[in-house]
Amino acid sequence: MKCEEMLAMLNEYVDGTIDPSICEEFEKHMAGCNPCQVVVDNIRQTITLYKNDRPYELPVKFRNRLHEALRQRWTETHCG
Repeated sequence: MKCEEMLAMLNEYVDGTIDPSICEEFEKHMAGCNPCQVVVDNIRQTITLYKNDRPYELPVKFRNRLHEALRQRWTETHCG
């Protein structure tokens, strides 16, 4: 299985709705492909955070940088 094939079926894999034989191919691929492991782990962590329905407190410096970037983008988009 190639990375592109795996990514095309990623939602079904993470949701647990993929055919078991394909699931085995997924596992074999990920065992030898660190980038795909990272993608799947990030998706699983995102789903876990979302399902827990708990707010996640951003670090202050990051939150401030994010707010400033959003303000700047809004100004560029809406103020000419």
